[in-house]
Amino acid sequence: MSYQDKVVLITGGGSGFGAAAARRLAAGGARVALLDRHTESVSAVAEEVDGFAIVGDVTDPDTSTRAVFETEERFGRLDVAFLNAGTVGGQLASDDALDLARYRAVVGVNLDAVVYGTCAAVPALRRAGGGQIVATASLAGLVAIPDDPVYTLTKHAVVGYVKAVGAQLAGEGIRVNALCPGFADTPLIADHRDAFVAASFPLLTTEDVVDALELVLAGEGTAECWFIQPGRESEPFRFRGVPGPRAGVTSQAPPAGALHP
Repeated sequence: MSYQDKVVLITGGGSGFGAAAARRLAAGGARVALLDRHTESVSAVAEEVDGFAIVGDVTDPDTSTRAVFETEERFGRLDVAFLNAGTVGGQLASDDALDLARYRAVVGVNLDAVVYGTCAAVPALRRAGGGQIVATASLAGLVAIPDDPVYTLTKHAVVGYVKAVGAQLAGEGIRVNALCPGFADTPLIADHRDAFVAASFPLLTTEDVVDALELVLAGEGTAECWFIQPGRESEPFRFRGVPGPRAGVTSQAPPAGALHP
């Protein structure tokens, strides 16, 4: 695909999906800014794709604001924000003593950073006349992963946020979607990769996920959450509708300004 003259900001750009996306989009003509907290890796990828590196912590809202500002300052606009930074949660189940610092770190990277990144990117996308935000959620945003409940919590929240914000911004020419990959061969599963291999469990590659990213970027939908599974064609997940009020209730919509249920 051609991304000539498009400007893309990628969080978590130093490795995994972010680095693979940077290489693919830059090869298609995009100008790429990469945000990551690991200076050495993000600088190496930025040099490889003739982009530029921004070092910072995505759990700090000022980092997202700074990243968008520096991207616009360097390239003059922003067309796509790929909010991809992520981390695993660990057990943190209800019968464990809560490690509050770890809990906040997981929520900060997986959820807060998507909110911060969206809020920072939207004004820039408006200035550009429209654009796209794509967040990396997970299959754990569509189904529960019992071994990692906090990770599941954050990814479900990203899915809900994308669906709501995508609908909210639909009239402004700003599309907001999510990628929901299954288990992938990235540094996030490094400690468990041997177990996946021993079980002959099929893992996604980073290229599989970037293939889906390109489908999202080329599409016209918004508020969609695309599942990505080995051997299957990626497409938006079809959510079942929530049952409406029982028969006899005259209105199915709350009054304007009403509190949500």
